[in-house]
This record gives sequence, structure tokens and C-alpha cells, in this order.
Amino acid sequence: MRDGVFNSLLERLRGQLDGFSGAQLATLRALLESASSLAACLELIEKFGRPCDRCPHCAAPRIHRHGSTGGLQRYRCLTCRRTFNALTGTPFAFLRLRGKWLPFLQAVLDSRTVRGAAENIGVHRNTSFRWRHRFMGAARHDRPPRLQGIVEADETYLLESQKGSRHLDRPARRRGGKARRRGISKELDCILVARDRDGKTRDFVCGRGPVTARQLACHLPPILAADVLLVSDSAAAYRTFTRQAGILHEAVNLRAGVRARGAIHLQHVNGYHSRFHGWLSRFNGVASKYLPNYLGWRHGIDGRRWLAPADCLIAALRGNCSVS
Repeated sequence: MRDGVFNSLLERLRGQLDGFSGAQLATLRALLESASSLAACLELIEKFGRPCDRCPHCAAPRIHRHGSTGGLQRYRCLTCRRTFNALTGTPFAFLRLRGKWLPFLQAVLDSRTVRGAAENIGVHRNTSFRWRHRFMGAARHDRPPRLQGIVEADETYLLESQKGSRHLDRPARRRGGKARRRGISKELDCILVARDRDGKTRDFVCGRGPVTARQLACHLPPILAADVLLVSDSAAAYRTFTRQAGILHEAVNLRAGVRARGAIHLQHVNGYHSRFHGWLSRFNGVASKYLPNYLGWRHGIDGRRWLAPADCLIAALRGNCSVS
């Protein structure tokens, strides 16, 4: 709740709050903020949640309103007789404490750690971790459909991590460790990033080791406009892929010290790599299986695409609907 709104409310209730201590006023403010946050959250869920024009259980169109639960409108299917709401069948269906969702997403915008976010909004660290990946797992799909014009493509690499896994397929490393081999090897996760000159970005976790022409052919054609100019380094995989796909291609020979030829360079995508690595370092290592979520999170805050917690929630609700 904004300070002006709270202070205005205090002025109206001044005669009734004269006996309140500072701690009591702080408690009152927290309760009012929670109520305001819950109302805003429920409104966003009803507006941007899963469409309720068909039953999510049997897909029948014959439904009618059937009261409310938890502040959300409930519906009943006339065919299978089951009830549902705007969150049924989504990763958010059984998450509680909806009044704390928006404050938590503000912690996401602030790039807080799991424990930092938990302490900030008053939930358990396990809840903070679960919420992080529920929301980011859906919001990561909030991406531009196509890249156009001049598109830069390049890979960046992270040491493969099985953090949190109970069953490792390799010997454990102490405190993250480092690769046993120098250079790019199967011990590294390959992250392919494509970015056009308008700042639109797509990224993909391609697996381990150097990127291949087959991986490029799998990920890039659906997101590239027909008349695109693809700029990359001099890796053979890009030459093979663009020749087979019939895409106009220019390469920058970084090994020879050539970083730019006029408008032909990789400065935008390499800058994105740098910002991603600098941002990711605060989390002290992330599991490889969660990399797509962190890439989506970084994409959302890069260039200030998400300006408020409501933007994060809308992206998560829409992203979940697009993949359901």
C-alpha cells in the first residue's frame, strides 16, 4: 500500500487510533497491505487466468456459476458435474497465501535469493523456492514470437550442475567445483541466445558441449523471419545450418581478432551474456534443470519488460495458458 493511501486512511481514523502504539499501527498497516494485495491478486487471476468458457475436466461448454471459494468465482460443469475456477489445472491451483503472491513477485523483480525473499514476505524458504519455480516456470514463455532484421546468435556456457538432486550420475563436486577439462566440453551446459537489433531475445538450453548444426536447426528456424540476416561467430555449425536452411549469414572471425565489420558484430548478444552471468552469480550456482526458468526470469527483467509484480503475475498466467 502506498504511503499516501495509508496516511490518508490514518487521517480518517485518527480519533479512533489515538491509543495505538507504533507496533500496533505497523501491524494494522501490514493487515491492510495484505488485504489490498489479495484483492489485486484475485482480480488479476479472474482477468488473466485460464478461460472458464469450457470445463477443464471434460472440455464441455455447458457450465454455470457455482458460488465462490477463496475469493475466486467457482463454476460447475453440467456434463461431468465437477467444479473448477480460473486456476484449475494450472501450477497455481493449490498454492495458498494468495495475498503474498504480489509481494513475493516484487522480491522476484528485486532478484532476491530464496532465503531473502522468504524473510522479506514472511514465508518458509521451501515455499519461496516452490513459488519461484512455479511462477518462473510459466512466465518464461512470455517471449517474442519472431526475431527479424539483423539477428545475432551466439552461445554461452555454464558448468553443468545437479544441485539438489538425490541421485547424481557423476561424482559429487565440492562447492560447485570446476570442469576437469579446459575449453568447451560435455561438462558444460550450452545456452544459445539469439537477439535482434530491436532488443527482442530468445534463448535455448541446447544440452551439453559445443552447439551443433542439428541443435541450431531445431531451435532457430521457428523464431527467425524469412528475410533475416543471421550474424554469428565463425563456428562451422552456423555455416552448415544456414546453408541447409537457406538463411543469409555473416560470420565474425573472433579468433582472428575481428570483432566488427560495420553493422556485422555480436556486441548485443555478448552484452546480454555478460548481464546474465553477472546477475546469475548472486544465486551461488543453479541446477541445470532449472536453467530455462532463470533464463525466462532474466529475460523478464532485462530491458525492464516487467515493471511491477502485476506484470510478473500476468506473464505467468498467460504463459501457463499458452502451454496448457
